Amino acid sequence: MNKKAEIEVGGKKLAVSNLEKVLYPKVGFTKGQVIDYYIRIAPVLLPHLKNRPITLKRYPDGVEGFFFYEKQCPAHRPEWVKTAEVPSQREAGKIDYCLVNDLPALVWAANLADLELHTFLHRTPAISRPTALAFDLDPGPPADIVLCCEVGLWLRMILDDLGLQSFAKTSGSKGLQLFVPLNTATTYEKTKSAAHALSMRLEREHPDQVVSRMLKALRGGKVLIDWSQNDEHKTTVNVYSLRAKERPTVSTPVTWPEVEAVVESRDPSRLTFDSETALQRVQKQGDLFAPLLTFKQRLPSLGSIS
Repeated sequence: MNKKAEIEVGGKKLAVSNLEKVLYPKVGFTKGQVIDYYIRIAPVLLPHLKNRPITLKRYPDGVEGFFFYEKQCPAHRPEWVKTAEVPSQREAGKIDYCLVNDLPALVWAANLADLELHTFLHRTPAISRPTALAFDLDPGPPADIVLCCEVGLWLRMILDDLGLQSFAKTSGSKGLQLFVPLNTATTYEKTKSAAHALSMRLEREHPDQVVSRMLKALRGGKVLIDWSQNDEHKTTVNVYSLRAKERPTVSTPVTWPEVEAVVESRDPSRLTFDSETALQRVQKQGDLFAPLLTFKQRLPSLGSIS
């Protein structure tokens, strides 16, 4: 049954529907609860979304059903949902991506069952300038997030030696992600080359634990450092985004002592956070990813990295 209602959010009237529809069947988490989570997390989430073109990842039938990516912002969007033009990679022309810059736009996206928020590393209008360096640490079975944490600490050590501060978050799925805020003039060519060089260096130093190439045959029991995320055409799951897993897990910022504790305890469950625990952490700790918004750093030369 398609039950519709109209709510007022941030001074905008918004039609919502099917609030009781279960989107996470294993735990009975509903569409209404998805919207509620995004409303409650919005104060820390929205600054990270602001002016970043977003790819919608929609699950109209829940996490166990069909899903699709939507790059072109839907034509039926409200007139107050802003868009940004981005050149298309595969064909001539441009794509108008949605911008989720305020609470009404966030609730509108959540009502479309856009469970996951995937954003670019740049902000509009400076669409050729990434604001951070990103590393996605992805474990190949039987490896898990424990090994990701170990690799993350090795990577952090190199970054520290280069004078670069780094911040970690869970992917909300299997892995760990490292971000190096830049917020200075740079290019994707420079950030991608730097990320690739750092990944190959770690692979050389830890060949039994790390791989920098995407080939699945190489990844068993190792951690892939996916440096290719540093690309003007790629999006990465945004901090505080829900993930479409059995439970409504969240891509959650973590402290380096928490990462170290996982390596010491060998307990992967210590870095699994659902929507409620993510909200509790923000209430206690604030936004651990706030430095990504303003902290300025410059990339060193490639020679010093490799």
